[in-house]
Amino acid sequence: QLAESGGGVVQAGGSLKLSCVASKRPFGSVPLAWFRQAPGKEREFVAKIDWDGQRTWYADSVKERFIASRSYGASTMDLHMNNLKPEDTAVYYCNVDPPVTAYWGSGTQVTVSS
Repeated sequence: QLAESGGGVVQAGGSLKLSCVASKRPFGSVPLAWFRQAPGKEREFVAKIDWDGQRTWYADSVKERFIASRSYGASTMDLHMNNLKPEDTAVYYCNVDPPVTAYWGSGTQVTVSS
């Protein structure tokens, strides 16, 4: 019910913008979050944005490099990723927070080359 897009291959120091779009039901009144899963690792929290787009939370590893954005009450959100590092390589997912199993999409692959 949530679909991610915008991933790709980028060199270290580069930027990418990911997008998350909800379908089948509105998510405009709940916080939305980004998660990522690197090969051989568990899925981890990356960023979260409140329903009105005014408050955001970030994992320490991405603070000051990633920016989550969302229009007031929208069921879509973006993740602007700057100064990317090889350790940011992962499949990125969006979901509500705490995540709901049924809402996981297929994710979008981000690969950062050194």
